[in-house]
Amino acid sequence: MADLNRGKRPLSPFMIGPYYRPQMTSISSILTRITGNALIVTFALIVWWLLAAATGQHYFNFVSHVLTSWFGKLVMLLSILGVWYHFLAGLRHLWYDSGRGLDIETAEKLGWVVIIGSVVLTVLTVVIL
Repeated sequence: MADLNRGKRPLSPFMIGPYYRPQMTSISSILTRITGNALIVTFALIVWWLLAAATGQHYFNFVSHVLTSWFGKLVMLLSILGVWYHFLAGLRHLWYDSGRGLDIETAEKLGWVVIIGSVVLTVLTVVIL
């Protein structure tokens, strides 16, 4: 039987809105990619700080001022969140690689565990340190 909707369907599942309902599995996958790329920026900032420490006092003071400003503190706080999220998402993928937790209900629960766990661990990290 011919497909009557041919040409009217979306071409990609990334068309969030009327064609595609966001699911926890897709959202957590996107967040894992975002946090992984954001951690590259964090790494670059830490390398910048270390290079400034090796360069001289005046330049180190400038970089230290940037990283301890409200913007720098916000970036570092979000970096802590990104580290915890990326770490927990990696553990979840190890669990998946063992062949467990692949049903939809468990995958959605694990997605929420990763999100909530990363927020809780971020708060604990900030409180302890």
